[in-house]
Amino acid sequence: MKRILVTGATGQIGTDLCDELRKIYGEENVISSARNAKSGITDNCIFHKLDCRDSRGFYELAKKYKVDTIIHLAAVLSAVGEQNPNLLWDINVNGLYNALEISRELNCSLFVPSSIGAFGPSTQKDNTPQITIQRPTTAYGISKVSGELLCDYYHSKYGVDTRGVRFPGLISYKTLPGGGTTDYAVHIYYEALKSGHYSSFIAEGTYMDMMYMPDAVDCIIKLMETDSSRLIDRNAFNVSAMSFEPEDIRKSIQRIIPEFTMDYNVDPIRQAIADSWPNKLDVSAAREQWGFDPKFDLDKMTDDMLRHLKNR
Repeated sequence: MKRILVTGATGQIGTDLCDELRKIYGEENVISSARNAKSGITDNCIFHKLDCRDSRGFYELAKKYKVDTIIHLAAVLSAVGEQNPNLLWDINVNGLYNALEISRELNCSLFVPSSIGAFGPSTQKDNTPQITIQRPTTAYGISKVSGELLCDYYHSKYGVDTRGVRFPGLISYKTLPGGGTTDYAVHIYYEALKSGHYSSFIAEGTYMDMMYMPDAVDCIIKLMETDSSRLIDRNAFNVSAMSFEPEDIRKSIQRIIPEFTMDYNVDPIRQAIADSWPNKLDVSAAREQWGFDPKFDLDKMTDDMLRHLKNR
């Protein structure tokens, strides 16, 4: 990667990723964009307002800066998407189509994140294979499977260098999440410090794959810098660093804040989404093909989250 355009740069992934990209590639080589205000982007960085559904504006921005890589993060997440599936489809699928067409026309490499939400209730729950039945039951999941297939198509049909991973729940201290089913695993840390108590909208015993944001950022960069000859699966690699349920994260926090308490106020919509997802993914393809190697487990993540949030 030499010059990179990031869409959805003010979101949960984009905020952390753009900071790291600027350190590695230089501020002048990272172009951040989002359809809303410049929240979370420092003043000396290149930023443009961009709605990924605006194909002309998208194309002109990529061409103006002569980018060779597009990291397309703009998306509507799972819980929000169930409330407005039309908006979700417009952004997640039509916006991706624009990114693919621009990558084809300008010969750009393209990273597109898929999600654990691309799986459904008929998917193997434990040690979920890289290639398996998916059939999601949410608008978000359907959009992500569509995205995986579109990226495969553009690679095989037009030779576009498309790459992606299926992200699990992502946890970050820099930016609050934007309406996903795994968001409880971020909110719990804020509430542990603010009030000493948290009411989980996900039920006890619900295991979901998770990853700390530094590992997520590292895996995007590592995948995009891998020689393409090594990639067999190419799009939508399973990635995960840990799998836990709410009681596990409560115990991890109580190591540091013994007085912390938690109860449950389950959200039936998000719980139904969580129940349709796998418990634990098989990440062997990512390890073998491009060296995926997360550094944070649950306790190490908890220590780092609470330390940074306390400082803030």
